[in-house]
Amino acid sequence: MPVDTYALLQKKRHSILETWINHQLANDALRDELIGNEEARAQSEELLDAYLNRLRVVARGGTVEEGHDAVAEILESVTISRARKGYSPRETGIFLFSLKEALLKALSEEIAGDPKLQFEESIKISNDIDGLAILTFETFIKGREEVILRQTDEIAEISTPVIRVWDGILALPIIGTLDSARTQVVMESLLSQIVETGSGITILDISGVPAVDSLVAQHLIKTVSATRLMGAECIISGIRPEIAQTIVHLGIDLSGIITKASLASALKYAFGALQLEVRKKNKEVKA
Repeated sequence: MPVDTYALLQKKRHSILETWINHQLANDALRDELIGNEEARAQSEELLDAYLNRLRVVARGGTVEEGHDAVAEILESVTISRARKGYSPRETGIFLFSLKEALLKALSEEIAGDPKLQFEESIKISNDIDGLAILTFETFIKGREEVILRQTDEIAEISTPVIRVWDGILALPIIGTLDSARTQVVMESLLSQIVETGSGITILDISGVPAVDSLVAQHLIKTVSATRLMGAECIISGIRPEIAQTIVHLGIDLSGIITKASLASALKYAFGALQLEVRKKNKEVKA
C-alpha cells in the first residue's frame, strides 16, 4: 500500500528537529566557539523545512529537481559557512547524517507495523540523504580551498614586507620560494614604496630563499629592472656560497646587478652610495 512519507514526517516535524539537534550535541557537531546554538538551530530548522517540502513535491507527483534546488542551496550555504569558520569535514558530515538518523527514527515509529514498507521507505530516505552528503563534501572542499587561497594571499603579503631602513634606502627580505605570482606582489609592494618614500636605493635580501634556479633568477632580474625604471638602484644581498655556485653552473648573468653576501654588506654599500657614514661613538672616560 502506498504511503505518504511527507505527511508522516511533517506530522512529527517538531520531534524530528529535537532529535536532530540532540544528535548533533551528542556528537559534538555543534561547537559553541564557532557557531551559536541559536544560529545552529535556525540552520537545522531551515534545512529540515526545505527537505520536507522536497518530499511534499515528490509525493504530489513532482520531480526531485523541483524540490532539490532549495535544499541544495541551503546545504551549500551552511557547508561553506561552517568550512570558513573552521569546522572539520567530519563535523559537517555529522550535521547531515544526524538528520538522516532523526528522519529514519520518526519513520520507523510511524510504520512500525509494516517491516517491508518501513524498509523500502527507509532506503529511499537513506539514499536521498547520502546523495546530499556527497554534495556537502564537495561544497566543503570548495569552501576550504577558498580559505586556503585567501590565507595564501595574506601570507604572501605578510612575507614580503618593504622596510624603510634609512632615508632613501628600502629593504625587502624575501623568505621562501619566489614564483611568478609572488614576484608580482614583490614588485607592486616595492615600486609603490619607492614612489611613496622617494628612495633611491633598494635592497633585495634573498637569505631566506632556499634555492635559486633559472626561473627564480629571472624573477629577480625582472624585479631589478622594474626598480631601475623607477629611478632606484637595486642591490641583491644574501648570496650564499651554494647559491653563487648554482648561478654560475646555470650560466645566469648577474654581472650588471650589484650583489652582496649579506644584508650588512649591502647596507654598507648603500650608505657609501648616499655618502653617509656611520661611526661608533666613543664613551668619554671619567677622571
